[in-house]
Amino acid sequence: MSYLQNVLSQVEAKYSYQPEFLQAVREVFESLAPVITKNEKLYEQEAILERITEPDRQIQFRVPWVDDTGKIRVNTGYRVQFNNAIGPYKGGLRLHPSVNLSVIKFLGFEQVFKNSLTGLPMGGGKGGSDFDPKGKSDREVMAFCQSFMTELYKYIGADEDVPAGDIGTGAREIGYLYGQYKRITGLYEGVLTGKGLSYGGSLVRTQATGYGLLYLVDELLKNHQSGIEGKTVTISGAGNVAIYAAEKAGQLGGKVVTLSDSTGWIYDKDGIDLDLVKEIKEVRRGRISEYKDAKPSADYHEGRGVWSIPTDIALPCATQNELLIDDAKELVKNGVKAVCEGANMPTTIEATKYLQENGVLFVPGKASNAGGVATSGLEMSQNSERLSWTFDEVDAKLKGIMTGIYANIDSAAKEYGMAGNYVAGANIAGFSKVVNAMIAQGAY
Repeated sequence: MSYLQNVLSQVEAKYSYQPEFLQAVREVFESLAPVITKNEKLYEQEAILERITEPDRQIQFRVPWVDDTGKIRVNTGYRVQFNNAIGPYKGGLRLHPSVNLSVIKFLGFEQVFKNSLTGLPMGGGKGGSDFDPKGKSDREVMAFCQSFMTELYKYIGADEDVPAGDIGTGAREIGYLYGQYKRITGLYEGVLTGKGLSYGGSLVRTQATGYGLLYLVDELLKNHQSGIEGKTVTISGAGNVAIYAAEKAGQLGGKVVTLSDSTGWIYDKDGIDLDLVKEIKEVRRGRISEYKDAKPSADYHEGRGVWSIPTDIALPCATQNELLIDDAKELVKNGVKAVCEGANMPTTIEATKYLQENGVLFVPGKASNAGGVATSGLEMSQNSERLSWTFDEVDAKLKGIMTGIYANIDSAAKEYGMAGNYVAGANIAGFSKVVNAMIAQGAY
């Protein structure tokens, strides 16, 4: 049995109850096979694969808070600090009922390679809770966030671990978390990113993941004698990533025709009215079904179905494992040219392979949705320098990082004889930088 297969078997046996984490590990290991084979003796001696699949630490804690009726509620909080070989731990806080240790570990593991690809000095981590901010009052959300930070603050810091937003954690939640951190520590530092502009936040941060996704898609298509101009684009999700991916796609000449949320999806053949979507989702915090109330010409469907619409470019921007093998077959049948992930691991392994085998340009989230954490890194830099850059300055840096990521993953895939396999390219490029740092720093 090879070193890679041996370690994978050990991880599968040890964490058989963590399906999301195992899915992420299998996907990365499959891509890394040629790299591991080439350096097998050294990596086995250094226990690289054992170390890179085991978090530095896993923190789990109780989060008691009081609801508006005076009843005490209890949620579970997590922070997994995965690897800090190239910089302080960096990764978001997800607030969603689906959150458990397996989900947080998969996200933290992916974050290690994603952060490496940005070229910025950031390690990988992730955190969150099974708390659901939907339907909660501002006071209830504040009560939860203050309780959550009362425990989390012990493990984070500007040069130690810098959390950020994620699903369920937007500007409101980051504000409450940051206020509690300052209250407890007395420190005004860049310990959280995604902050408001009035207290250390960065311009473009709200748009960053969506804009970054489209900068990479545009670079990908231009390198295949095409571009976004005139293309039909289908997008899942209706949060920050989806909304600003749609905005940038429109600016680059594409026509976005779908969006979705957890209840259903909309199809607007004339192109999505983003001002209306922003009013529904960002102001009213409503459901995507309300879109049809204002635009009767649009179609609304309950459940899943975004990927049934014929399209040139498909951008899954909602959550993990949302694009399944049957969806991939439908996309291929309808002539899709590119599928690029705006969410973390939204495409199953089976669907990914089917898309690749049928000539679809496919880029994984650790590369294509790195714009958010890249701009978080830029926010950290501004905080450290006590500076605030203009929108255009940050946007230009973001575009440079995303086009650099494409060049990096394209080059890594070609180096190992897998030209066009951007899953392999992303994993190899991200892995190589982290591993070189781990070896240089010895056993730790």
